[in-house]
Amino acid sequence: MAAHYRDRIEEVLADREKLTEALATGVREALKKHKQADNPVVVWRDGKMVWIKPEEINI
Repeated sequence: MAAHYRDRIEEVLADREKLTEALATGVREALKKHKQADNPVVVWRDGKMVWIKPEEINI
């Protein structure tokens, strides 16, 4: 059974377009949840951590 999952994971990772789309969807969903919960997020800009206020999160 573990081999089945390993094969599936390798299949998904081999499709870069699908992988990129899945990651982008996950980030969008996380940002949406942070904004809805009125929580800020941290991003990396110009070599520094920067807090983004919930009202400034663009999704």
